[in-house]
Amino acid sequence: MAENPQEAAHFMDYWRMVKSRIEVVIAVFLLVVTAGIVITLTLPKVYMASTRIKVRQDTPNITPFYTASQQQQVMTVYDMYFLRTEFEVIQSRPILYEVIRNLRLQEEFGRMHSDDGAPLTLPEAYRMLVDSMKVQQYRDTNLIEVRILRSTRRSNKETARRDAARIANEIASVYRDSRMKQTRDVSEQGVAALKEAYKAQQRKVEEAEQNLESIRKDLKVSVFSGAQSGSSVASLDNAKLERLEINRITARKEMLDRETRLKQLKNLTGSDLLYSSSYVIQDPTLITLRQQLTEAETILKRKQEMFGERHPDVTGAAAVVLDLKKKIEDTLKGQILGLNTSFEIAKRDFEETEKDLEEAKKSEITARGERYLPFAKAESEVVRQRQMRDTLETRLLQENIGIDLPRTPVEVVDPAEVPSENDPVSPKILLNVILSIVMGLACGIGLVFFIEYVDTSVKTVEDIEKFIGSTIIGIIPQKVRPLPDEGAESPHAEAYRVLRMNIELSKKLGGGNTMCMTSGGAGEGKSLTLFNLAYICAQSGKKVLVIDSDMRRPTQHKMFKVPNRIGLADVLLDKVQIGEAIMPSVVSTIDFMPSGKLPSVAHGALNSQRLRSLIDHVKTRYDYVFFDSPPIMGVSDAAILCSEVDGVLLVIQHRTYPRAVSGRAKTMVDNAGGNLIGVVLNNLNVTRDYYYYYNSYYNYSYGNTKGRRQEKEIPAAVPVADGKVNTKQGTGATV
Repeated sequence: MAENPQEAAHFMDYWRMVKSRIEVVIAVFLLVVTAGIVITLTLPKVYMASTRIKVRQDTPNITPFYTASQQQQVMTVYDMYFLRTEFEVIQSRPILYEVIRNLRLQEEFGRMHSDDGAPLTLPEAYRMLVDSMKVQQYRDTNLIEVRILRSTRRSNKETARRDAARIANEIASVYRDSRMKQTRDVSEQGVAALKEAYKAQQRKVEEAEQNLESIRKDLKVSVFSGAQSGSSVASLDNAKLERLEINRITARKEMLDRETRLKQLKNLTGSDLLYSSSYVIQDPTLITLRQQLTEAETILKRKQEMFGERHPDVTGAAAVVLDLKKKIEDTLKGQILGLNTSFEIAKRDFEETEKDLEEAKKSEITARGERYLPFAKAESEVVRQRQMRDTLETRLLQENIGIDLPRTPVEVVDPAEVPSENDPVSPKILLNVILSIVMGLACGIGLVFFIEYVDTSVKTVEDIEKFIGSTIIGIIPQKVRPLPDEGAESPHAEAYRVLRMNIELSKKLGGGNTMCMTSGGAGEGKSLTLFNLAYICAQSGKKVLVIDSDMRRPTQHKMFKVPNRIGLADVLLDKVQIGEAIMPSVVSTIDFMPSGKLPSVAHGALNSQRLRSLIDHVKTRYDYVFFDSPPIMGVSDAAILCSEVDGVLLVIQHRTYPRAVSGRAKTMVDNAGGNLIGVVLNNLNVTRDYYYYYNSYYNYSYGNTKGRRQEKEIPAAVPVADGKVNTKQGTGATV
């Protein structure tokens, strides 16, 4: 539970840093936002036109030589590098060079970007076009978008908008024409190669046919030819052998079929034979009997369940089942006998056919001899060459037809349009303003943190306790004037009442009543703080004496509005008596001793002995004696005062001097033997640099007091001189 307040205070410290230098944040913020807006408004407008193209692999729209499924398979061949390749091709030099030539961009870019208006070279125009071009691919699609950006830096809006659309459409058109031309060129080169191969193959066919005819005449081979149908030649003996071979195959098939059926029936017995025979022998009578047996068995089973085993209907149904089984067995025996006979006949036919074939083969071998071998080889060569020629001819016809088929490897899906005049892609005014606001806040806050980092002055109570090693006994806000001038309703009086109370409660004072107020450097507000403290003490009924001991830069006489003709300097030089140097003030219970004018030759007049006698004389006559001391650093008078009075108040102005100066001042007080009661933190901006415990007090005490009670509370958690903290709000002095 103890850590939560520390964490909240730590966050509030950061907020305090920002709020304490809110002017820096606002100045940097306004500077960055103004610069961002000015730069945005002065930037040339950039217009964009885009065209989307659909890129496909090189396949014709229709494929007359494929079926529908084959065509779909051909068109869906996936190439994982195809789209990426075409993505780069669109940005290649051949494509963009052609665009530059078609649109005469060399002259146009030269007029826009060259001082003398001379045309640019082709590579220069290419680089400018590439810089203004963006190509992107849509994921999981065949779409590629080409964007062209045109600026109004050296052209008017109408020209920039028109050029953007014109260049984008021209790139799509040139790329589409390039793809189609490339496809046609490849196809034409392939057709030319096929034509040459076909002519060469036709010559080989003619040579093979002439060789075959020469061999036939020389060997006097008798042939028949299906010349018109293109079938190969064959001898009469070969035709006979083919016929006999067909007969042998047919006879063997019949024999094996019957043998298989016969073996299956012989291997079946009992119920297997009864139930499977109808599937082995496709006999209608047997199938009918099998169906009747199934029905009879069903009827028998149903009657057995209904009447029992000895019922006449059951006995009759059983007799029907037995009769059908006997008929099936008799039919099977007849079928098996017939199937066996049919197998024997088929076997004999096969043996006779095989015998005739063997005799025909012997006759053919004897008749053919050596004269058919050269002819058969020549005939085979003719067939082979014709097949190759026919294949080339078919392929050539397909390619000739394929060249003229419609192809759309590139399709412009979304042509570029002239962008609207009020729709530039750059600068984005709203986005730039938002970025300027964010950047302005970031820069302002960052600068504040940097300043806070390099600023080593006293900024918090913790700085005083940590680096100076003393206790805060009072916090004085900014814009404080002498309280008599502010009037009875001064909102700043409460801060001095708290200071007075903490002095009274301080154990360090030990009952003494003489105090001096000093500081580390000039201008930290010690004189005004002392004057207002004395005024508050006098209001409480105390008899107070204020002695202006800063004889080099006296200021108290101005606040008391009295002349500075005689004073402390005259007393110390024994020119006047103490009573003569003390004069009354506007407050009846406050007496004032000015500093007087110290001669330049008597700067050592303030010494311990003279000062001690003065203090001994006045301390018994007044409740409080306050000495307005010069800064302790650089002036010896302050050290003497600190060593002689009962207590020392060190005034530190908020965010003025480095912590080292205040720490050194505290050390010098200690070295002089002074009794440091505590530190008064002066010039605190309570609307920004307040602490969480101080804000509530000032919101209550410094607001509009009209129509409200005048009781003011001591701020909570303000440390007192003995190091303790008063945590009870609402306790303390009241007015």
